[in-house]
Amino acid sequence: MEMIDILGLLAAALTTSAFFPQVIKTYKTKSVEDISLVMYLILVTGVILWLIYGLIIMNLPLIFANIITLNLAITIIVFKIKYGAPKN
Repeated sequence: MEMIDILGLLAAALTTSAFFPQVIKTYKTKSVEDISLVMYLILVTGVILWLIYGLIIMNLPLIFANIITLNLAITIIVFKIKYGAPKN
């Protein structure tokens, strides 16, 4: 594995893992009031485009990071919709 690939994997691991604390906190607290749905929808769109780009150029760090990030961001969107629904 080349040094550039190691750098890419490290960057991908750090930026992707940044989403884990939000997913865990949201799951535990069920609080989504301060989470912007629009921001996450824009983020998911960008991540999908990065994933497509990574697939086109066959760059494994981009592919793996964006698959994981996409799943984490979609999880936050699901929590936002589920926990943000008006309570009766």
